[in-house]
Amino acid sequence: MNKVPMTTRGAERLRQELHELKTVLRPRVIEAIAEAREHGDLRENAEYQAAKEQQSFIEGRIAEIDAKLANAQIIDVTKINAGGRIVFGATVTLLNESTGEEVTYQIVGDDEADIKEGRISISSPIARALIGKEEGDIAVVKAPGGEQEYEILSVEYI
Repeated sequence: MNKVPMTTRGAERLRQELHELKTVLRPRVIEAIAEAREHGDLRENAEYQAAKEQQSFIEGRIAEIDAKLANAQIIDVTKINAGGRIVFGATVTLLNESTGEEVTYQIVGDDEADIKEGRISISSPIARALIGKEEGDIAVVKAPGGEQEYEILSVEYI
């Protein structure tokens, strides 16, 4: 299976969630199942059914995170020396040529992307248009609403 790029921050967030699932949520749901069993007939016990569903969700999420971490190529962005070129993990400040709006994005893995926090997926149209470019270049993004031109104001690896 191909390795999926992930920043160290993204990997740490997944590890924290995994720790929370294994040490807090899993024991809590096991306790809820045991308590629900004490109430008698399991076929008509809504508490038991709900606890089992929650347990199934938690176990599924643990397996999903384990798989993501196992297939991750974790990249420490602060140690990248791309000579000013935009690569995975770069934080880029752009100027939209048509609106004059300035935006800043960090290019991250698919699982880390969150546009509200300024993190865009490496597979997004904007990131694909930016990869390999340098400060001062113009990137043309083919978006569903038409082409957008962005001037690259700065490239950082933070």
